Amino acid sequence: MIGIIVAESEEMEAVKNIMKNIEIKNIYEFKVVIGEINNKTYILIKSGVGKVNAARTAQILIDKFDIEYIINVGSAGALNAKLNIGDIVIGSKLVQHDFDVTAFGREKGYISEVGKFFESDLEIIKKAKEVKINDINIVLGTIASGDIFCTDVKMKEEIRKEFNADCVEMEGAAIAQVCFLSKVPFIIIRSISDIPNNNNQIDFKNYIKLASKNCAELISRI
Repeated sequence: MIGIIVAESEEMEAVKNIMKNIEIKNIYEFKVVIGEINNKTYILIKSGVGKVNAARTAQILIDKFDIEYIINVGSAGALNAKLNIGDIVIGSKLVQHDFDVTAFGREKGYISEVGKFFESDLEIIKKAKEVKINDINIVLGTIASGDIFCTDVKMKEEIRKEFNADCVEMEGAAIAQVCFLSKVPFIIIRSISDIPNNNNQIDFKNYIKLASKNCAELISRI
């Protein structure tokens, strides 16, 4: 069984729309959707926003189901100037940009016992890289996660410079850390919904459905 984690209702609906033979189960307070995509069984769950919600959800999937690997999809803000609304970033590396123990001589983003970057599974990346979707730029890059919706241009530039990150969001690296610790393969995928510009929350609301649809399309073709 393959796990899919999303954070928002729009993302949940987009993935659910490509599933067949759907069954709904209740686990803790979650409504879990089990169904098929291209004759493979997937389990879809909405974590809610933020790193703690995402990490908790990933661990529940791992503990309660026989998970082959986990896919996390959703929206993100672009840090790379070459990315436009709707483009997709396949996260080869994940980092928590707000994790800071620099007072102890470590680099920003470094987490004790696990390091700075988490890497998506190479075999799943290979499958994702083979996908072509008309008019959508799909790139391999670094995704930065933190418990803040990034609107500030200065913060955008700092995260880009510090981690060479291509986009910023609020869940991916936390899911990556749980999967790493539990030895479960994973891949984090983001579609661009906005570009931090001090007012990009408006773009996020306008384009989250497009970003969600593009992520679901990529899943259906992997």
